[in-house]
Amino acid sequence: MKNVLFVCSQNRLRSPTAEQVFSTRRDIEVASAGTNHDADTPLTHELVAWADIIFVMEKVHRTKLHKKFKTSLKKARVICLDIPDNYEFMDLDLIDLLKARVSRYLG
Repeated sequence: MKNVLFVCSQNRLRSPTAEQVFSTRRDIEVASAGTNHDADTPLTHELVAWADIIFVMEKVHRTKLHKKFKTSLKKARVICLDIPDNYEFMDLDLIDLLKARVSRYLG
């Protein structure tokens, strides 16, 4: 079973939507976090070390991840989904976009 982590800025809209959408799959464990210090669930070294695959929503998240959590990024593959912060939580367009982009990597 793979551990999949979804990351955005605040962990309020995009990454929690992704976590909820993919939480029903039996072949992966999912979690989500945010790169900002005031995120609902802030990104931690433990979460980064736990993950096999980390999906970031924007390039800025990948940059922050590599700068702040470099020592914990030993095994995780980091993939940028290029999804801007233009969606509400569980927005149907966001769900479609997530399914299309994430499915390339998870099948």
